[in-house]
Amino acid sequence: MIRALIIEDERLAAEHLQNLIVQSGRDIEIVDVLGTVKETIDWFTVNNPPDLIFMDIQLSDGLSFHVFNQIPIRCPVIFTTAYEEYALRAFKVNSIDYLLKPINPEDLTYAIDQFESQKKQVLKGENQTLNYKVDRVLQALTKKYKTRFVVNVGAHIRLLEAEKILFYFSMEKATFLREENGKTFDINYSLDQLETLVDPAVFFRINRQFLVNIKAILDIISYSGSILKVKLAHQEDNGIFISRKKLKSFKQWLDR
Repeated sequence: MIRALIIEDERLAAEHLQNLIVQSGRDIEIVDVLGTVKETIDWFTVNNPPDLIFMDIQLSDGLSFHVFNQIPIRCPVIFTTAYEEYALRAFKVNSIDYLLKPINPEDLTYAIDQFESQKKQVLKGENQTLNYKVDRVLQALTKKYKTRFVVNVGAHIRLLEAEKILFYFSMEKATFLREENGKTFDINYSLDQLETLVDPAVFFRINRQFLVNIKAILDIISYSGSILKVKLAHQEDNGIFISRKKLKSFKQWLDR
């Protein structure tokens, strides 16, 4: 039995989707039908996550992508959309399943098949982070960079503003961020992913281990024409060397 949640603000569209799911003959239980971003966030705070979500992009109170900025969504999502071709290309690039409205039975069956084939990978955590995929699509649709991140603090969830993050760094195959108050949190993104999500005018990847905010830089020391060392706020080491291949682009970034 697959427990599925439908997030769709148009009643007729939600009913049509439910009918198609029944007609597909798959063992799917619709646990609820929600119509707004707020309802969705409230629902997830008091309910166990479903196995699968069918989510419309445009809801009555905004883009459904904003749900992902407020709460962590761990389960697979099949988006329903009326967006035009350029948006659909973004979905394909980021491997997010979608159904183009009006939904037809063949497309629905194919999307469910995709979910079934990927389910084991999702449960094992072998696929890319869902939040990262959604962030990339939202970026393609709105031309905006990520402004905040969700982190877990024990049993609590915190929202951190991107502008207050001094730097991101990798250590022992994990990724962390450090706030301007010196606190450190682990984050479910790789540095490669983060580099595509944050504003490149503010953050720069100085080497394989560090992606830094320009306001975190306290000092830059030149040892020769090809060696630079950067001292960062709330960074315990004496300094971090800029990789040689980054020198030219780093200097251009500083001089914007």
